[in-house]
Amino acid sequence: MMTFTPPFARGRRLALFTSAGIAALAISTPAFAQEVETNEEGQLEAAETPSNAIVVTGSRIASPTVESPAPLQVVDAQVIDDAGVTNIQEVLLENPVFGTPGLSRTNSAFLTSGTGVATVDLRDLGSDRTLVLINGRRVVGSIAGSATVDLNVIPTQFIDRIDILTGGASSLYGSDAIAGVVNFVYKENFEGIEANAQYGITEEGDDARYQANITAGTNLSGGDGNIMVHFGYSNEKGLLSNSRANTRIDDLDSIYFGGEFGDPTEPYYSSFPPQGRFVTSNGTFTYDPNGNLQDCFTTNGPTCTATIGSGTGPNGFNRQDFRTLAVPVERYLFAARGNYALSDNISLFAEGTFNKTTSSRIIEPFPLESGGANGIFPTDGGFNIENYLPGTSTIVANPFVPAEILAAATDSNGDGLRDIGFARRLSEFGGRTGSTTRDFYRFVVGLEGGLFDDKFSWDISYNYGDVSENQVSSGQVNVINFRDALAVRSEVGDENGNGIAGEAICIDPEARANGCAPANIFGAGSMSQDAVNYIQAQGTYQTGITQQVVQANLSGSLFELPAGSVGIAVGAEYRKESSFSDNDALTNAGLNAGNVLPDTSGSFDVKEAYGEIRVPVLADTPFFEILEVGAAARVSDYSTVGTTFSWNVTGTWAPVDDLRFRATYAKAVRAPNVGELFSGLSQTFPSGLTDPCEGIGATGGGALGDNCRADAGVAANIAANGTFTLNQSDIQGISGFNGGNPDLQEETATSFTAGVILNPRSFDALRNLTITADYYDIEVEDVISGFPRQFSLDQCYGQGNATFCDLITRRPTATAVNSAGSIDLINSLSVNASVLKTSGVDVTATWFTGLGLLDNDRLSLRGAYTHILEYDFFSLPGGDADRADGEVGTSKDRFTANLAYGTGDFRMSFTGTFIGSAYIDDQFDGSRVYEIPAEFYLDMQTTFFAGDTYEFYLGVDNLLDNDAPNILSGVTGNVTGSDTAADVYDVFGRRYYAGVRLNF
Repeated sequence: MMTFTPPFARGRRLALFTSAGIAALAISTPAFAQEVETNEEGQLEAAETPSNAIVVTGSRIASPTVESPAPLQVVDAQVIDDAGVTNIQEVLLENPVFGTPGLSRTNSAFLTSGTGVATVDLRDLGSDRTLVLINGRRVVGSIAGSATVDLNVIPTQFIDRIDILTGGASSLYGSDAIAGVVNFVYKENFEGIEANAQYGITEEGDDARYQANITAGTNLSGGDGNIMVHFGYSNEKGLLSNSRANTRIDDLDSIYFGGEFGDPTEPYYSSFPPQGRFVTSNGTFTYDPNGNLQDCFTTNGPTCTATIGSGTGPNGFNRQDFRTLAVPVERYLFAARGNYALSDNISLFAEGTFNKTTSSRIIEPFPLESGGANGIFPTDGGFNIENYLPGTSTIVANPFVPAEILAAATDSNGDGLRDIGFARRLSEFGGRTGSTTRDFYRFVVGLEGGLFDDKFSWDISYNYGDVSENQVSSGQVNVINFRDALAVRSEVGDENGNGIAGEAICIDPEARANGCAPANIFGAGSMSQDAVNYIQAQGTYQTGITQQVVQANLSGSLFELPAGSVGIAVGAEYRKESSFSDNDALTNAGLNAGNVLPDTSGSFDVKEAYGEIRVPVLADTPFFEILEVGAAARVSDYSTVGTTFSWNVTGTWAPVDDLRFRATYAKAVRAPNVGELFSGLSQTFPSGLTDPCEGIGATGGGALGDNCRADAGVAANIAANGTFTLNQSDIQGISGFNGGNPDLQEETATSFTAGVILNPRSFDALRNLTITADYYDIEVEDVISGFPRQFSLDQCYGQGNATFCDLITRRPTATAVNSAGSIDLINSLSVNASVLKTSGVDVTATWFTGLGLLDNDRLSLRGAYTHILEYDFFSLPGGDADRADGEVGTSKDRFTANLAYGTGDFRMSFTGTFIGSAYIDDQFDGSRVYEIPAEFYLDMQTTFFAGDTYEFYLGVDNLLDNDAPNILSGVTGNVTGSDTAADVYDVFGRRYYAGVRLNF
């Protein structure tokens, strides 16, 4: 299974969001601070109160007139209700500023950890570069060694709104905010009871989704305090690849053997058939569908009784018949929030969240080979079909070996015993399964208040988070036991009844004493249950993550200028993060024939201080209704990388009331996390790689040819085949190790945003129209990553760079399934070397009006569009760019639009999501000729308001029933395990849901 997750884009439905910059909403404020109300122009303003101060996510300064100088979008509770989602991730992914999530239901089935986790990724810069907050405070990560937050822990019905700040914000919020901030603001001072229940199902009758939630709140001591609690349950049943026509067939294998892409009528093939493939010096054997042994398997496909398209190929196995397309996820959530006024100027507040998430997955039975890095006999790949009787020189043959194979076998390793190579799908073991339970705890307690007649507000808090994960997996093997079970002889028996004559037994008497049962690998279904019980191995994985944060903040008005008050904010923070992950002993040693995964543990702490200032320069003068400048800075002292510094400068100018310009320039940082610093070598199986030596002959090819032929295995392959030739197993059988680096330094990023906000309130016909347009440019230097494996291959063989050649291991000789010279390992260790650049344009628009068709009716239109100008990754500064803009997951153009109409009795909304055409990753073949057409999805919901306390709603997602496009798994960076980019496109098809909400 793979461990890499790509930072690419995804989109499905629209998030109805309020215009950036115009919509400045209140974050969690002290008890004496006030609520925010919307005026008739659609702006948000502070209520008339003594403190009259609000805070937005784009600033820490409390002010009655704050407008964010950085692009800020707001998702409110109405948007969440209109979407009818089970997990808040689905709402956020509708917004085109978010890219493909690193982890979701549709891309985590093949990962060794993180099954069912839901993350977000601003600007496709990676989940670790998007800072997730709750009420302006940090949230503990849910992936060991990472700061990645699992959105399963967010109670959807507890959310008042979500602030999305794009652009570098490290100076305001600290490390991890290179791409921006997603701040979940919970409801507060809530009174009453809100309850809802919802059920949904696809048109195919699968992936049923249930949820039920209740939120209750009440005031205390005549309004001096408030307490509110939330209980929630949701269950998403999951989906298998074989449930959809476009993901039902294993196209990759079919195409390799000469079939057509996307043809569900063709047979499927596999290098690891359930009946086995057996390689001798004098031929390769397998079994036909009737169980007859045949000497017919070649590297180019089956050549005996079957031809391509006949449907009777002897090596058929459809991996997609087992694979999970969307993992099932079940959640239990409890959240509570309270505040109490201890005096006129001091209030106590507290928050608590508990979440339990369970998820599971299944993929195809294990593919096992005799040789290779994960084989049973990794040294030479030879499976001895003859053995010496213990303590003697007598040679006996394995009684399971067919006579034809025994006759064709030779002694290939010089130990005096005949041996063969084999590759086999362990279908008797069933599919590989995994079951994960993840427990999340988060507690915040603090004090807040006002100073100097509420001109300043302050707060101090302690934040504790803890996440533990327990995972159990099955379907893999104990390599040591398998070796014992393959060393088999026939029992002789004697007249005293000791043994049954002719019975197959394990040769090693100690292994027999430990329960060894002989394993017959010849033919489909030939292995006994006793052998399976002896060989199979259960895997376990546990993690623990803790986060502790102490912070103090002070903000307010420093003094008055003619244009307004000078606002400042200062604060300090101490944070400690620790994490560990623990695999079972077989996994640590690589003795389960799967990924070699180490245990990892580590911790760091950081002390930080920040300051922010905003200065009004001009106001209420011709061409300068507002002119304001600001700056912020943060200094951090890490126990790992030392001192870091981040800062920003901002400017806002409104020449007239209807038009406003804004700009920010920021320097941001991201310190390495525990996994990047301290993880050991963990094995992965990368996909989509092209061997630059393929096709090289005995002469020619320039420097590339010379570098390839310098490898003894490549030279032997050329000598045998005329050119360097690879088979399917060579292409799919590349492994490698990833590892941390304790000498890593921080990433640094430069971001620039410039935008305009148009709200023509001076014209009655357009007063409810708001349009924003923002340009962004982000460059991340010293990117923490391993060199891409395709880059390492090209540097080694194309450029002759010995440093990169040291990362590559080729097979010196052929094995049972792999060719001489084929790539065995490409390693990738974390370094600060790469550069990541992205730029683009965001446009949002919102407009509403009454039509007068029905009493108190309202029509609203909202939309968002993102165009990516550039998305380039440079493995080395100054090197060639690996373009990602315009590829699958990062389409250059995406937009969402919503049309809603309603009255006090009903509301109907339609949401359309457009994903522009895209190309398959050009690292696949060096060009952009494989284009995936654009996709458009349409959703709708109708809500009926039956009085003040009851509403009933119905919805249809993917109303047009669009299928996800066919995209081969394994050749595009596609890690979803399906023959489409399941984390980019909708794989469920048309689906329906209905629900009810009650308010008391």
